[in-house]
Amino acid sequence: MILEDINAALELLEVTADEQLLQEAQANLTQLQRELETLEIQQLLTEPCDQKGAFLTITAGIGDVNAEDWVFILLNMYHRWSINHNYRPYVVAETQGDIAGIKYAVLEITGHYAYGCLKSEIGIHQLQRLSPFDADKNLKTSLASVEVSPILDESCDFDILPKHLEITLPQTRRNFNRPETWAQVVHLPTGITVFCDSDRSPMENKAKALAILKSKLWALMQVQGVNQISAIQPRQIKSLSNKLIREYILHPNTKVKDLRTLVETTAVAEVLDGDIDLFIKVYLQQEHQITMSSQ
Repeated sequence: MILEDINAALELLEVTADEQLLQEAQANLTQLQRELETLEIQQLLTEPCDQKGAFLTITAGIGDVNAEDWVFILLNMYHRWSINHNYRPYVVAETQGDIAGIKYAVLEITGHYAYGCLKSEIGIHQLQRLSPFDADKNLKTSLASVEVSPILDESCDFDILPKHLEITLPQTRRNFNRPETWAQVVHLPTGITVFCDSDRSPMENKAKALAILKSKLWALMQVQGVNQISAIQPRQIKSLSNKLIREYILHPNTKVKDLRTLVETTAVAEVLDGDIDLFIKVYLQQEHQITMSSQ
């Protein structure tokens, strides 16, 4: 349909100069290019759960106000990427920073292949810039970790022993005008903590936190090659999420460089506005080649 619209517009533009029609044709061409790029990426996604939606968790480096602002920027980047690909993003948890920005956020992205694409984003993302919170505008380096796990359905469901869970809900308060609805779930054997505050009741947030926890545990089992939660090695949990994978440099030069594939671009503004398919595609191609060569 888009291709037909483009062809029709080009035929009309051959006989008449119409600025609005030209802009529409350019917009359709951009959309078509994006869809073709998406299809090419999807051809590389053959692993279990690649077609599922995703939970994307972003956490700021400890004690760094610049990192809290960096989490906010990354959250916007992934939100924009989701919208551009017709996914449905929804912030299910958000912890505000001490001064500005966000310490911790969880983005639920519903749609086919969201997990398969975004698993390429797992790791540490580093920002280098002149600090907006420093009167002297000193050069600062900020870190934020990104974790991605699939939204599981009933076929992937499994039980967690109640004794392995620590669930915290807000204490009952008499202020009914502003009730607290958050919930926090901790998986004691692994130390994984999930906080949710987006739904209207603590029980709804508890259910969402448990779903995210199961998602993270499932992803860990796949990475570690085990079939049971009890077989997860806690000491190996942070090996992936603690690996520096990408640098975003805003000063003195401007560029974004992926440290795994060595792909880089100077279009920093476009990247931070959600244009990250270049990095996703090359990473998945690289992983596909590694898989094929090992068979």
